[in-house]
Amino acid sequence: MTPQQKAAIEAGDFVTRVNNAILFPLIALLSGIAFLYFLWGCAQYIMNANNESAREDGKKHIMYGLIGLVVMLSAFAILSLAVNTFGLGKTLDCADNPTASGCDTVFKLRP
Repeated sequence: MTPQQKAAIEAGDFVTRVNNAILFPLIALLSGIAFLYFLWGCAQYIMNANNESAREDGKKHIMYGLIGLVVMLSAFAILSLAVNTFGLGKTLDCADNPTASGCDTVFKLRP
């Protein structure tokens, strides 16, 4: 195996580890927090049906929860788009299982 192939494998492995250990769990955690914030706003809005100021707080929580969910979904989409744009999608799959079909040429450099 050439040094370039080893470097490509290590780079793919590093990107996979960062995505799996940091980025995707962080996005999932923040999405969960945004969803709970949204649910809390819904509960406030329903429980305080006769109190207009408390309902406004509930509306704000609903809005901010939805904004948080949209931001997290966008972050996930941008990450996925970047991985696929730079051709790392197949590389990351082959880094997990180098013996899979179609992985024999993934780590070869093109002139």
